[in-house]
Amino acid sequence: MNLEKNVPLQPYNTFGIVAKARALVRVRGEDDLLAVLGDPQLATLPRQVLGGGSNIVLTGDVKALVLKVEVPGVRLATETDKHWIVEAGAGVGWHDLVTWTLVNGYPGLENMALIPGSVGASPVQNIGAYGVELQDRFDSLEAMDLFTGELFCLNAAQCGFSYRDSVFKHSAGSDGLGLAGRAVILRVRFALPKRWKPELGYLDLERKIAETGIRAPDARQIFDWVCAIRRAKLPDPQVIGNAGSFFKNPTVSAEQCADIIAREPKVVHYHLDDGRIKLAAGWLIDACGWKGKSVGHAGVYEKQALVLVNRGGRENPCTGGEVMTLAKAIQTSVYERFGIRLEPEPVVI
Repeated sequence: MNLEKNVPLQPYNTFGIVAKARALVRVRGEDDLLAVLGDPQLATLPRQVLGGGSNIVLTGDVKALVLKVEVPGVRLATETDKHWIVEAGAGVGWHDLVTWTLVNGYPGLENMALIPGSVGASPVQNIGAYGVELQDRFDSLEAMDLFTGELFCLNAAQCGFSYRDSVFKHSAGSDGLGLAGRAVILRVRFALPKRWKPELGYLDLERKIAETGIRAPDARQIFDWVCAIRRAKLPDPQVIGNAGSFFKNPTVSAEQCADIIAREPKVVHYHLDDGRIKLAAGWLIDACGWKGKSVGHAGVYEKQALVLVNRGGRENPCTGGEVMTLAKAIQTSVYERFGIRLEPEPVVI
């Protein structure tokens, strides 16, 4: 175990916000976590798990011990009659995993190409894009209990997946199910279908089919389309600091949607299998006039209102306070106009 003090965190959060960790340990395997738990000075400290830093907003220096998860490795763990089971270390970049699976002939993750962040964060957030969510391809994960040092495995049902949610985002309640602050994910396994079929039920992908005339794209074609779509409307964190989609797309009842459509016929919406309707949060924000606006050095991206960006760059970056002030102003506008409360995706630290 290598303990580092006063570590700058600007390189480790995609917003590029300036902050420091008072103490940081790089977790490359179980032994690093066991060393933390066995150290009398470190074992009692509060802890903050940090993966790719793509889903956080830092509002100041981090006093807790930062566990920077960097577990490496990708492999075909096993296979069944229906699936290839691919295992990836929690520190592997998500897009790197998606690319590896396609290069090696294991389709299924292509709709989630270019999502920023790490493999370890993917089940926490139940990431998803263009009609596919992590839970659709999830097999199991391996994690360590930060109180006992015991390793344990969870299947999909035990992870409690829902829209951008899991047991890892909730503290333990009376049911004892929440794992926020209690566990570190070390490895994740994905069940990739041998009888693959394309997932194309999303407007942007339908447009690509119409543009190209390709009616039956393979997984690599979908991967290329998704990358092109994301690059066209989403900023590269290496160029413009951001945390990706800042708000969850809200879901409403059919009656609520009909009421909104009566007032706003152009509202972008998608029908879900359970009868509810998902509204495009970016459209709601844009309709309230926020696209391109700023609060200090935090702004709303000109090409996609769902994304908040760091307009100050690395030299004069926005603060976490500016980001949250802007976010709260957007939430107020959307609620006053549509009666809908937008929920942020990133974790505020």
